[in-house]
Amino acid sequence: MDAVWEQVIQPSSFGCIYYFEIKSQIYKSLLILVNKMNGLLLKLEKELKLRNYSRKTIKGYMNSVKYFLSYADGKGLNKKIMEDYIIKCLEKQNPSSVARASFAIKFFFENVLHEKINLTSIKRNKTLPEILTRDEIKKLIDNTANIKHKLIIKLIYGCGLRISELINLKKEDINFNENLIKVKLAKGRKDRFVKSPNSIKEELMSYGRLNNQEILFPSARGGKLTTATIQAILKNASKKAGIKKRVYPHLLRHSFATHLLEQGTDLRIIQKLLGHSSIKTTQIYTQISQASIKNIKSPLDNLQ
Repeated sequence: MDAVWEQVIQPSSFGCIYYFEIKSQIYKSLLILVNKMNGLLLKLEKELKLRNYSRKTIKGYMNSVKYFLSYADGKGLNKKIMEDYIIKCLEKQNPSSVARASFAIKFFFENVLHEKINLTSIKRNKTLPEILTRDEIKKLIDNTANIKHKLIIKLIYGCGLRISELINLKKEDINFNENLIKVKLAKGRKDRFVKSPNSIKEELMSYGRLNNQEILFPSARGGKLTTATIQAILKNASKKAGIKKRVYPHLLRHSFATHLLEQGTDLRIIQKLLGHSSIKTTQIYTQISQASIKNIKSPLDNLQ
């Protein structure tokens, strides 16, 4: 674009001045736009903080609204533009991701722009996670030589922890006398207790004595582990174990809940252990578990 303008303005000094004036106007317009967007995002951040949303939720909402504002530049901020943006997103993204983004944008309209928006619910794909079998969990653990990494895998699976819950665990959160672990300010800003597996009690106590930091699993450089580090631990372990499924931290939590259900644990107990607010969230594991299906005898077998 600049090259074209430069060719046009070569013959005249007046043209050169005009060119720089245009560039200056464009720069000023962009600056105004950026300042306006930043102002709206700051207001959004304030509203989220006032409601005591978690840092992860705030980050997610801020990113979703930032992308929307970039799309809406020059088009306006209204329901039609929002619906156009959602349709565009649905062409390329997972419906669940788009639904989460639409919640954030709706919050922005209602609490920052003070404009009520009624949106049609986005139909999500009802896919079920492919959980790990008990044998695969055992292979995952057996193929992890590092003591710290092995304990991380055992705790995520053995307690059904979210990755953020494991990262924030402190040594003082473990009650060895009662075999309980206190999960502080988990999702939804709620504390809960989970059962510490009896089989790793001695390992945890020994590891705790070697670690003189407050955090149960500190990073090598000090401070907390990152999500990426734990993902890498699981990826490496699954590769060594020869597991073809995609193994990620939350899959261990899914596997924990499904295996509990299959061994006859009441759904309400599983809900409590996982920290779900609604039993409906926990009920997904009744669909994941294939135990009841496996025990069914096909009518074809009766013909033999």
